[in-house]
Amino acid sequence: MPIDPDFQQNREKVGEHEGHSIWGPVEEPEKLGIHGDNVAVDFDICIADGVCIEECPENVFDWLETPGHPASEKKADPARQEDCIACNICQDECPVEAILITPL
Repeated sequence: MPIDPDFQQNREKVGEHEGHSIWGPVEEPEKLGIHGDNVAVDFDICIADGVCIEECPENVFDWLETPGHPASEKKADPARQEDCIACNICQDECPVEAILITPL
């Protein structure tokens, strides 16, 4: 199931990480929520294949270690979402549709 396109209405903001919002629920290590605002990554479905990190022309993502998560033990964190140019390469190439770009 892909990232919820209405996550900001359907989920509660439960915290912040490196300048972006975290949308719950979060119950570590199994549930990590959605990280980001205009560049959002559903950490619960991200499988860390790395295409977003490799293809992003603006270097928006960093790896974040997530030990014990069942889908993968690292995630593509939108660490520099403010640099996103909304080219949608990451969203289009993500094999599990874990990324949603919402232009500012």
